[in-house]
Amino acid sequence: MDILMVVAQRDFRDEEFVEPRHALEAAGHHVIIGSVAVGPCTGTGGSTVRATVALADVRADRLDGVVFVGGPGARSLFDDAAAHRIAVEVSRAGKLLGAICVAPVILARAGVLVGRRATVFPSEAGSLTARHALLQHQDVVVDGKLVTASGPAHARAFGAALVQVLTLLTGRPQPVRREAPRPR
Repeated sequence: MDILMVVAQRDFRDEEFVEPRHALEAAGHHVIIGSVAVGPCTGTGGSTVRATVALADVRADRLDGVVFVGGPGARSLFDDAAAHRIAVEVSRAGKLLGAICVAPVILARAGVLVGRRATVFPSEAGSLTARHALLQHQDVVVDGKLVTASGPAHARAFGAALVQVLTLLTGRPQPVRREAPRPR
């Protein structure tokens, strides 16, 4: 399954990208990286990833889900028309939609959290309630095919929840990944 992970060009939270990506790929999903423009994107911790698709060029009908990565740079996407379009299209199509840290604000401003249970980084709680989301003060919240998490400390649990929802959507069990034997 093709999952788009959306990162800001600058200042996404490294672990909020790395942990969910690892979980998705370990479960056999193909991760595509998108941002405002194609090219390098840098995290707050110094990691660099390459966006291979610009948000304006994303075709949601070709994806199985979208995950918006948080961090201070995600604020640049709060009112991004392409990000909003993608969130709306994915939500309407009944596909996986995820966001972590401050990124749920993107979903709220796109209008896809109205009446939905969601969480967000505490500093942005008012942004969700102002857009009629049902704010939950939990680390990770799953509401149907919507998965949100409150911050970097919960990136691993967020990744696990994304995989769990995708497993339910596909009806396929997760592939079992075995560790390679360690040399003696």
